[in-house]
Amino acid sequence: MKKTGAQTFIECLIKEGVDTVFGFPGGAVLPIYDVLYDEPLRHILVRHEQGAVHMADGYARATGRPGVVIVTSGPGATNTVTGIATAYMDSIPMVVFTGQVPTALIGNDAFQEADIVGITRPCTKHNYLVKDLKDLPRIIKEAFYIATTGRPGPVLVDIPKDIQMASAEYKYPERVHLEGYNPTYKGHSGQVKKAMDFILSSKRPVIYAGGGIILSGAANELKTFATRLGLPVTNTLMGLGGFPGTSPQFMGMLGMHGTFAANMAVMNTDCLIAVGARFDDRVTGKLDEFAPYAGIVHIDIDPTSISKNIMVDIPIVGDVKDVLKEMCELIPPTKALNAFKKGTGDWLKQVDEWGASHKLSYKQEAKGKIKPQFVIEKLYEATKGKAIVTTEVGQNQMWAAQFFKYDRPRTFITSGGLGTMGFGFPAAIGAQVACPNATVIGIAGDGSLQMNIQELATAVQYKLPIKIAILNNQVLGMVRQWQEFFYDKRYSHTCVSVAPDFVKLAEAYGAIGLRATKPDEVALVIKQALAVKDTPVIMDFKVDPFEDVYPMVPSGEPLNKMLLV
Repeated sequence: MKKTGAQTFIECLIKEGVDTVFGFPGGAVLPIYDVLYDEPLRHILVRHEQGAVHMADGYARATGRPGVVIVTSGPGATNTVTGIATAYMDSIPMVVFTGQVPTALIGNDAFQEADIVGITRPCTKHNYLVKDLKDLPRIIKEAFYIATTGRPGPVLVDIPKDIQMASAEYKYPERVHLEGYNPTYKGHSGQVKKAMDFILSSKRPVIYAGGGIILSGAANELKTFATRLGLPVTNTLMGLGGFPGTSPQFMGMLGMHGTFAANMAVMNTDCLIAVGARFDDRVTGKLDEFAPYAGIVHIDIDPTSISKNIMVDIPIVGDVKDVLKEMCELIPPTKALNAFKKGTGDWLKQVDEWGASHKLSYKQEAKGKIKPQFVIEKLYEATKGKAIVTTEVGQNQMWAAQFFKYDRPRTFITSGGLGTMGFGFPAAIGAQVACPNATVIGIAGDGSLQMNIQELATAVQYKLPIKIAILNNQVLGMVRQWQEFFYDKRYSHTCVSVAPDFVKLAEAYGAIGLRATKPDEVALVIKQALAVKDTPVIMDFKVDPFEDVYPMVPSGEPLNKMLLV
């Protein structure tokens, strides 16, 4: 049966199990939007295309399913680039569909034409320009397959308007075959055995787990492996929630703003087990002094990530879920396991001593200014940790990572690799769309929030009860902190004293606005916000503008050279 390109497009999305798309219409996608008028797909109308991509990103991180975006050509397409790059850096599955000028006009500088395929080539896992309607079903099938397999990532499909309006026989392919693209899921059995032999011969082992644990759905396997061997665990920012944050084996996050215990353990370990992590610069500090005594086991599905930044001793290419299952099967019987645990006993005591000697801390005075860490802890207490938390980028992000405990995967959503201000608010919308019965809290700085504040209209329109907690210090906090530490307190253009009244702003959009200016008001504001079930709430917490994030490893220093409170 013949279908137009627009009809084919919608049919393909339904075949792929898509239930929600985030988008903004325009001339180059009007044929698709005309078909959408009669289709059961849920469409979330955003107020800016960047917001659409961040919402799809939040949807994907909260569910594990690919986020889907539809935007028009030219500026509509170029507005998606920051969101696509954000998803690419954090390996988030997403398919972005952009309209394009008619095929005959491509390259003629037509109205609202942009070479979005060329623009996004460096920040997509793959991208396509559809040149023939007969190819569209195959391309869409491949796009979803590429986005969700191996190391996930965003894929872009550019569809000219004439392709959307043309007609052809519709047939959706049953399977995908891409020559040269065959992700390795099962780890090499010899390497797995070698890794286990090395781990069981070590005296000071540490597990360093990254976002790959979340992406592969390997949290249970990691917990089983770590618990049975009794190993201390640290997570990267992207890995938070991949191992229970309330476990006594959990040392907290490592890296630039990691805990004293985690950083000292990594610097003194003789066996570092890196699982689904990429040794990025915020984790390693000074490269040539990172984990100086350790033999390193590295498990990752992406072979290009192994020995990219840090040379490793035992590489294992494979899906971390599958590899951890195989490693669990090689855990020795009770007698040998007890001997291993006895050999690591002194090490575990040392790790506990590090944790006890320098705990994450702050001082909240009853009559003083509200400390941002205090707000995070009160949010945790009020939700009992049963919330999905999104963040913006900067100090608010680090405090959310440090003072909220994440026991489950897909409950901490943040821009790790690109560090995108303006991400957290629309990501919270995407997470709430995906998980309508969940409590979704967006932790924000007053600087970041304003970058996509227009999406408050989207949240109000769809009655999404997200709770936005602004740590309002009227400065660009993390930049100000760097200026304080490393630029002689020359606070160049980091003051944001001219800002909206966020309570009035919320009300202007039809949302609810609440404010706390004293410590004893914080818990009440949070309680009032959590009671709201059908509209977004903005909580404006006036916090101490000179509070800093500690610990902090200065750029270029090793992890054991932390600045402490």
